[in-house]
Amino acid sequence: MRFDSLQETLTRAGFSVHTFPTGQAAKDWLAAQWSGKTIGLGGSMTLEDLGLYEALSQGNTVYWHWRTPGAATLAQAAQAQVYLSSVNAVAETGELINIDGTGNRISAATGAHEVVCYLVGRNKVAPTFDQALWRARNVAAPLNARRLHRKTPCAQGEALRCYDCKSPERICNGLSVLWRPLGGAGETMVLLVDEDLGY
Repeated sequence: MRFDSLQETLTRAGFSVHTFPTGQAAKDWLAAQWSGKTIGLGGSMTLEDLGLYEALSQGNTVYWHWRTPGAATLAQAAQAQVYLSSVNAVAETGELINIDGTGNRISAATGAHEVVCYLVGRNKVAPTFDQALWRARNVAAPLNARRLHRKTPCAQGEALRCYDCKSPERICNGLSVLWRPLGGAGETMVLLVDEDLGY
């Protein structure tokens, strides 16, 4: 996939954009970026699949509630010098979209970190904002609900789609859209990877 147009759009909006041919190349680049930092990770199958917790733990202190569950880990991740996550979708028009259940990724990414970094596989890219939002609601969110074994129509039904349910176990409680980097972060990176990663 050619990221030229998307990279230009995101760069114009103020993001630091880097492109990589594979997830491994992105992982190697990230592992070489920091030493002696505190790094928080948001819940992300992309980060899990790439083994970023293990790679970044060599020489850094990494906080991830997927490895050490609990409120203390979430708080430490939210205050870390560097915060890494992914997105549910990115539009070629420049919007980064995330849906959250507890709000930990949305709130942590708005903190005053030295760096906020989003790692994005090509499967997350959609042509327009509406299509990116559709992807976040009808692809990423149902797949995450299924992974978490939630009792929601999207997790238990055959069709992969959002039912806009009222279930107490729904994970679609908050939506964030970034048009530009938030003012609190020193730098907001977007790493575009020419490989399917995560949901």
